[in-house]
Amino acid sequence: MNIKDAKVLITGGNSGIGKATAKVLKDKGAQVVISGRNETTLSAVARELEVSYIKADVTNEENVKKMVQEAKNKMNGLNVLINNAGYGYMSKLIDIEANKFTDQFKTNILGAALCAKESAKHFVNEEYGNIINIGSTASLSGFPSGSPYVATKFALRGMTESWRNELRPHNIRVMQVNPSEVMTNFAQNRVDGTSQEKMYTEAEQQTKLRGDEIAHTITSLLEMDDRGFITEATIFATNPKV
Repeated sequence: MNIKDAKVLITGGNSGIGKATAKVLKDKGAQVVISGRNETTLSAVARELEVSYIKADVTNEENVKKMVQEAKNKMNGLNVLINNAGYGYMSKLIDIEANKFTDQFKTNILGAALCAKESAKHFVNEEYGNIINIGSTASLSGFPSGSPYVATKFALRGMTESWRNELRPHNIRVMQVNPSEVMTNFAQNRVDGTSQEKMYTEAEQQTKLRGDEIAHTITSLLEMDDRGFITEATIFATNPKV
């Protein structure tokens, strides 16, 4: 697609990959709306990037319905959904807390499904659209203490494949991007709103992935001519110094 024709809704757009993607797409001429739960950071990022924002919780179906409709109103249409909202809860199997496990599934899986559902209604009607799900290399293999998070990303990959097969007859491209470790404020606790930010060494800051590399990948996927699409893209740091 021509990025200048893109009308993009990005969930979790107030930081990290979402913010970086919003900036790249806006700079290339796309219309962009970002969404998230924290209106303070949302409004600040929206002002910085000169894009619109919508406060919404992707786990709340009524919020999602209003978000998609408002995004369509703001941009006079919608043709790209970037399902980026999500967070990581890690735990050893013997220490898993059921409420945290369930809460992460609501955000990473139910939230993505609700956003795709509402967007797809519009895309099917228009016989055109793009859905990009932000997965992870954790959707490809597991690791110690990762089972709660890995489970959500394996599930997201399965949903992506199902939606792709279901929506292709309507000229809707469904894609997944799998970043390895990205230097973002990722481990978030939805219960009390606190976050834990990993401190990276100077060497890691020079070599690990940033949101910019993921934004570049997303933009490249969208820019392919609409007759084709890349179903899945995985991004690794070349030499991450770990």
